[in-house]
Order: sequence, then C-alpha cells, then structure tokens
Amino acid sequence: MLAKVSIVTPTLGRPQEVRELLTHLPRQTVLPFEIVVVDAAPATDDRTREVVAELAAALPFPCRYLRRGGGTAIQRNAGIEASGGDFIAFVDDDIRLENDYFERMLEAFADDRERRIGGIVGYTTNQYLDPSTSRRWRWYRRLRLFSTYEPGRYDYASGYPINRYLQPPHEGLREVDFMTTSNAVWRREVFDEGLRFSEFFTGYGVLEDAHFALRAGRRWRQIENGRARCVHLRSPRARVDLRRLGWMSAVNYRYVFVDIVPERTLRQELRFWRVQLVDLARFGAVLLRRPDRRHLGLVVGKIAGMARALRMVSGEVRP
Repeated sequence: MLAKVSIVTPTLGRPQEVRELLTHLPRQTVLPFEIVVVDAAPATDDRTREVVAELAAALPFPCRYLRRGGGTAIQRNAGIEASGGDFIAFVDDDIRLENDYFERMLEAFADDRERRIGGIVGYTTNQYLDPSTSRRWRWYRRLRLFSTYEPGRYDYASGYPINRYLQPPHEGLREVDFMTTSNAVWRREVFDEGLRFSEFFTGYGVLEDAHFALRAGRRWRQIENGRARCVHLRSPRARVDLRRLGWMSAVNYRYVFVDIVPERTLRQELRFWRVQLVDLARFGAVLLRRPDRRHLGLVVGKIAGMARALRMVSGEVRP
C-alpha cells in the first residue's frame, strides 16, 4: 500500500503564496494524502481561508484549513495534531517542490529497512552558499570559531549549527544533525512518541527547526536527500524586524545550547560567547556600512539578547 504523506503548511498574511503552492502541488508524481494549511492571520483577515475554499474542491487530495496563531512552532504542532498520514511533510508556502520530490523522499524511506531514519530534508537548489566566497564564513574559519565546519552538523563545542546551505549540490544521501522545516518529511512515529516543536519559540521562527531535529536525533537518524529538490522563492512579505532578529540570534541560540547540551564545560561556554561577540562585531560592521534605524535595531537587539542570554542557565528558561 502506498505510504500517505500529510503536508503541514503554516502561513501568515500570504494568500498569494498559498494559492501558488496549492496550484503547484498536484504536479507531484506521488500525490500527497492531504494538506493542512495553518493560518495565523487575525479573525478580520479571511484572505487565505477564501483561497483555500476556492481551490480545495478542484484539488486531487483533501485540503484542510485551520486558524492558529502564536508563531510557526505552535502552528506546526496544530498541523501535526490535525494530520493523519504515515509521514508528515513540512512545506512552507513559498517553497516550490520539483515534481518528483515526494517520490524521491518515499524511495529513501523505503530503502531504510531498519526504520532508523526519522526525517529527511530536501535540497534547496537556489540557496547554496559557497564558503569560499562568503566573507562571513571565511572569517569564521580564520578565527577557528567551530570544531566542525561540515554543513548540517551541530557544533556541540560552541552551540552553533553549521549552515546546511554550505553543502554543494549532490545526488546522494548524507547524514545531518538538523533539518529545516521549509521542506522536510518525518515519519509519523517520531510524533507518536510525543515529540513536538518547543513553544519557547514564538512568532518568527529562528532555530525552532534545529532544536526539534536535535531532540529527535537522540532517537532517530536524519538525512539530506540531494535528489529531492525544491526552490525557495523567499516571499517579499517575509521581512522581519531586525531588532527582534538580533534578540533571537542570542536568546534562541542560548536556549538550544543549554537544552541540547545541559552539562557544559567552561571551554564550551567560552566558545559560545566568543561566537556571540564575533556576531555582534559583524552586526556593528553592517551598521557602519548602512547607518539606518533598522540596522541600529539589529545591534541593539543583539546586545539586549546577549544580556538576557547571560541569565539563561536552563533550557526551561523563557525569553
């Protein structure tokens, strides 16, 4: 019997992206079992609900609409509860999957006869970041900030996830420590064991996907499938407040580190704060090049976030 894939898509104020996603998904060589659209729009904004109502009847699979706010972590948890597939795929509204995406994913899961792989993430073809041309990553190497530079690995020595997009295009399967939630497929059993996204992460998501995957990694393997490909369109409506982003670049990273590595050495602590200081200097350099209120907010948010992170000694501490 063909495995059933439920798609969970959180969204907020992007009805056109949802429309395009729903129009695109029927092209899959293996159709999903269903899609659950979880909308964080206020009660006064029915645009996305209307798009779903307009298109649902013509889709070759059920399309369900939920309204749930609080941030993408909470939205994904609601979608998990509402879905009924053997696999749960997280697909953002501005992701466009290649037509054989689910076919490639299910092939990889089928080859895992021991059922040790919990999740598989696809390869985003337009986000490759060449480390040889990235000034940021060249400086990270010169400063020897991390104990590993392998894309998709978590540096337990400093509490920093190594950017998965540093991985060049490939055709195989490679093991990773964490995965994005923009395009990934998980076995239902992972969620049946009670694992959910931490509701510590509210609003715009930063590191919620890495935290979830690292927790799942205590029990399950995770794989990047180079043949299951997609494109990230980067919606123009995805602009985030830079002050909030600066805050989260300290507080969220600290939360993940203390939760995933509860017993840390002094050396690990020093390395974590060294990375934070380097990033603060990097944000300051950006402000000098572009002296405006948004980039001032990035620096101010970073400083405030670092001050808050200093007081976080347990993964249970909230921001």
